[in-house]
Amino acid sequence: MTVDPDRVGPAPGETPGEAPGDVPSRRNGLQWPMLIGLTVVWVLLWGSVTVANVLSGLVVAVVVVLVFPLPPIVFGGRLRVRGLAVLAGWFVADLIIASTQVAALALRIGKRPLNAVIQVDLRSRSDLYLTLTAELLSLVPGSLVVEVRRSTSTLFLHVLGVRSEADVEEARRRALRQEARVVRALASDEELAAYLAAAADQGVGR
Repeated sequence: MTVDPDRVGPAPGETPGEAPGDVPSRRNGLQWPMLIGLTVVWVLLWGSVTVANVLSGLVVAVVVVLVFPLPPIVFGGRLRVRGLAVLAGWFVADLIIASTQVAALALRIGKRPLNAVIQVDLRSRSDLYLTLTAELLSLVPGSLVVEVRRSTSTLFLHVLGVRSEADVEEARRRALRQEARVVRALASDEELAAYLAAAADQGVGR
């Protein structure tokens, strides 16, 4: 996954006057939210919660954060229990449905599944929600985020089993629904209001 470092105005965690492309100093210390997030992704990729997986994930996360320092992810929202439950429930459902669909495509004889890379313009301008949406989409079989354009909050999503323009639009809507669930689970009241306004401007179902 590649990330465009350009963004108009200071990014979250940057101070005014700081160049957006500046590489954070390793002296800033470890970023615990990033460490926890990377560890969770590692455990999810292995598919089981064990002491070995958690410890190895933590080690990998520390190495990644130290070798490839990123701007600190600032969380100014709040945890919404109902939103988190909806996010987790739909993620599990998406995993089951997508796994079944990918298995069906793999077993189909004589027809090669068609693929597409689609552009998805997210509505939120938060680096955190952009990252979480991209990770959750990539964890679902049949879809993979191949590029992130940070300056415009744009994802480029590789999708398996696309047969028509309608399939492309449905894949785009699924990605936007995933973003909506992330925002509704974690956003502050101000962020949620701004997101809903942006969603209304872009049109329902986009």
